[in-house]
Amino acid sequence: MIERRGLLRGLACSAAVGVVGPARAAPPGARLYRVGVLRAGSAPISPAEPQQVALPKALAELGYAEGRNLVIERRHADNDLARLPGLARELVLARVDAIVAVGSSAVAAAKGASASVPIVMFGNFDPVALGLVADLARPGGNVTGVLIAPDGTLAGKRLELLKAAVPQATRIGLLAPSDEAFRLQAQETRKAAALLGVTLVVVEVRNGDYAGAFAAMAAERCTALLVGAHTYFVRDRRPIIELAAKYKLPAMFEWREQVVDGGFMSYSTNLYGLYRRIAAHLDRIFNGASVGDIPVEQPTRFELVVNQKTANALGITITPAFRLLIDEVIG
Repeated sequence: MIERRGLLRGLACSAAVGVVGPARAAPPGARLYRVGVLRAGSAPISPAEPQQVALPKALAELGYAEGRNLVIERRHADNDLARLPGLARELVLARVDAIVAVGSSAVAAAKGASASVPIVMFGNFDPVALGLVADLARPGGNVTGVLIAPDGTLAGKRLELLKAAVPQATRIGLLAPSDEAFRLQAQETRKAAALLGVTLVVVEVRNGDYAGAFAAMAAERCTALLVGAHTYFVRDRRPIIELAAKYKLPAMFEWREQVVDGGFMSYSTNLYGLYRRIAAHLDRIFNGASVGDIPVEQPTRFELVVNQKTANALGITITPAFRLLIDEVIG
């Protein structure tokens, strides 16, 4: 099993995290709660996308249902980070009870728009280093939230596992978004590459030109691919998966959902479990808790998922030693 297995924890929580109690029926005459969701990326193409349905599903488990006692106001910047401050102000003017801000840029924009509206952040960054909270255990101010990784961004661990799965890979591409917030992931990946003795080729995707990015990796003779952890790449996972298959690149992704759709492998915590924790934060806020006293939560349980069908298509043999690390095999 992968190290650091356990349950998602709040730094000051003693209850098992990820375990949500039964849905509570809203009392007669219950008030209407308004939640804003702020994202840097585009709206999902399909209403069934995980990022679209996970939060309503998690809130419904706690008794908050759209059309009854819940309204979710969604704002997407369509990959234009300069739009985030204006969208954040729109949510504040809409008198939302809380804002779920996805990604560090969205959190900063929401925080700049209001010092009083509670903000529940979600993403893969260091909020203390970025000045978004004072401390994880007692964040202070109007920001708390749920992080995707306990330390750093998991980029180094993903590269390590990719190298273990494809030991012959000596030149590995890193698919990177055109986003300044990705800098920490790139730094962690470069450090891990040096320790593993592999050459890292960083290719930035500009204006959605995935075909150009993969052609550049092919020109650099990359034999494996680490797909950066970013909302753009979750949204655009299908063209990325198709191009990885075309160029016969075994690719490590962030989420299980990307592997279900045909990606080679992923390493992360459970996406829906994280949204349950976001919903739990919102529930506490709706019931009067001070947002600055709610600890920022970090995951400690991670899952390595491999798509066997994709491995077969790539001609990759999963060794017995590596198979012991795998939590789930798909296909």
